[in-house]
Amino acid sequence: MRQKVRLFYYKYRCVFLPAVILIWAKTCFSYFIDFDLGVKGWYQHFILLINPMAGTIFLLALSLFAKNAKRGHRYLLGLYILSTLFLYANVLYYREFTDFLTFSTILGASSIFVGGENFITGTIALMNWYDLFYWVDVPFLFMLLRKRNSPLAEADERMFFSKPTGRKALICSLVIFLINLGLAEISRPMLLTRTFDRNYIVKYLGIPAFAVYDGVQTLKSAAFSSVPEKGDLEEVLAYVSGNHAAPNRKMFGLAKGRNLIMIHMESIQQFLIDYNYTDNEGRQWEVLPFLNELYHSPDSISFSNLFTQVGQGKSSDAELMMETSLFGLHRGAAFVKNADNTYYALPHILRCKAGYTSAAFHGNSGSFWNRNDMYQHLGYEYFFDAGDFMLTEENSTEYGLKDKLFFKQSVRYFEHLQQPFYAKFITLSNHYPFPYDENNDSFPQADTSDDSVNGYFATSNYTDQALEEFFNYLKSAGIYENSIIVLYGDHYGISDSRNKTLAPLLGRDEDSWTEFDDAQMKRVPLIIHIPGYGKGFESDIYAGQIDVLPTLLHLLGIDTQPYILMGQDLLSAGKKEIVVFRNGDIITPDYSFIGDNVYDSRTGDMIDDDNEVIYNEMEVLREQAKEQLTISDLILETDLLHYYQPIGLTPVNPDDFDYSRDFQRLKEAAYRAGAKNTSIYYQNNLLSTSILYQTNAPEQQSSAKP
Repeated sequence: MRQKVRLFYYKYRCVFLPAVILIWAKTCFSYFIDFDLGVKGWYQHFILLINPMAGTIFLLALSLFAKNAKRGHRYLLGLYILSTLFLYANVLYYREFTDFLTFSTILGASSIFVGGENFITGTIALMNWYDLFYWVDVPFLFMLLRKRNSPLAEADERMFFSKPTGRKALICSLVIFLINLGLAEISRPMLLTRTFDRNYIVKYLGIPAFAVYDGVQTLKSAAFSSVPEKGDLEEVLAYVSGNHAAPNRKMFGLAKGRNLIMIHMESIQQFLIDYNYTDNEGRQWEVLPFLNELYHSPDSISFSNLFTQVGQGKSSDAELMMETSLFGLHRGAAFVKNADNTYYALPHILRCKAGYTSAAFHGNSGSFWNRNDMYQHLGYEYFFDAGDFMLTEENSTEYGLKDKLFFKQSVRYFEHLQQPFYAKFITLSNHYPFPYDENNDSFPQADTSDDSVNGYFATSNYTDQALEEFFNYLKSAGIYENSIIVLYGDHYGISDSRNKTLAPLLGRDEDSWTEFDDAQMKRVPLIIHIPGYGKGFESDIYAGQIDVLPTLLHLLGIDTQPYILMGQDLLSAGKKEIVVFRNGDIITPDYSFIGDNVYDSRTGDMIDDDNEVIYNEMEVLREQAKEQLTISDLILETDLLHYYQPIGLTPVNPDDFDYSRDFQRLKEAAYRAGAKNTSIYYQNNLLSTSILYQTNAPEQQSSAKP
């Protein structure tokens, strides 16, 4: 046996084989250290160990078709670096988003990372010391290939880098892949046709295979997404009709005619509500004192079990659900890929049905998440972005204007909106990586091994202070009493990869943390504040962001039955308590189906997989969840709303909105209104209400708008 191994080595030794083995080793390292793939049992572990081989051999085998060893070595090194770079990019992306890179994400990156500073800062924050393992071999391989008289290089000169060798390697990779796929199908039947979860593809087939699969799916979507097929509209309308939940008649129209102010709270999670951080000296710090007061106010309807359902579109997915009651895409962001679609969204519905003016405010560039284009198609009349504010190095973060200055500077435009209005404010100070701000250090940094976790509580507290200042202004300016104010967290701030570091601060043992706990951390606050209501309550109904739009429309007295919405009224007696995540996982008050496992939602205990009754019941609910996701995807990918017009609505004409001259357009609207002008500015006898805005922001002296 020893002799056979020696003969095999001398016959097939070459640089190609150690390159394959090194990529395989790095990929397996990432599986067990950086990725959480939910692998169970020896069989799945075996599949995990073999799945990098086929893709690695296939990619590196392309170098074997070179005309000679010297050129082939150059190609091999290039492909090796490319493979390592792609693996490492997935590692970094997964650490923050608990997901894998798709072609849609990569192609849309220019709309996500506006400018290089936030990209570089965020990337550095994701790196770990052991990342050296992913790159330390590259210079050694380079030196080995440069040494032309090494035994491995000489073996390549004699035997490799010819078409027969390349073909053999490709055939070998194909055979390994077919074996891999066969083993995967035994464990997960119909793997490539019935899953929304990218984790499954990577777990069973590997990252290279996933990249190919995603590329094929992306091309298919591009080729078959322009026009809906016959019967698609009828299928969607039938689903929406069956999914409709009638409004609660006692709540319907409760806020009719009021201004709607929506506050999109970046990275605020539900666990922060009523949470006190305890420092090393035992002193307790309330993270969100103002939001806690608002959450428990008799004028607020608050939700303790509302989950974020975002996909790769993150913040933009949250906006999409809040504005249209449609899910984000399975791959990429609808704000980027489907910005030109027809939508019947909240600002357009309110304008057509109740005469509302609409405006969005954000202290970052309008091209961030492609908002400039998308907002026009959603029907926003005005959009004030970074170009409309005074940004300085002192009053800004990597992602734009700090929240306290953002709200204060927004007043200059906000007070000119004709009432009733719908105004959306997007905060950003509480954005990953939650950096320390020496100008705003009234809240202590936490003491963990992760800087992002350490800074999260301080930046959340800063946003809380900014919100309190804004509410004080609303009251001083006379806007508060005639408004309904909705505050929601857009998505998690602490990602799954950091939850175990956070666990001790929540009184939990990191060693007992599970995927069920990760799912529970996707709760985000939703506060519907109606000044003067007096009958507020905290609802523990299980729901998601997809359900907010029909709830708000019913509170404003607008019937949702004519509209194509995926969600249900949170206040309706007919609301189904099932939360659908973008990957197809589901949560109900009784059980949660996360990955391959079912958990008791009350205790967090895993249900034995031999309990067929519960697993079968949850499998039925999961199929219903996938139907909902499929219907939503069909609407977006075929631009189906272009072929459907609800009664009383006309399609949005995006050319009606020129965001480059918003302030001038506000003045023109005031001139047309004449004596019927309903703006705050007009009602204040043409005097600005900016003087009423009080902030303790130390940067305000450098933030005056000329």
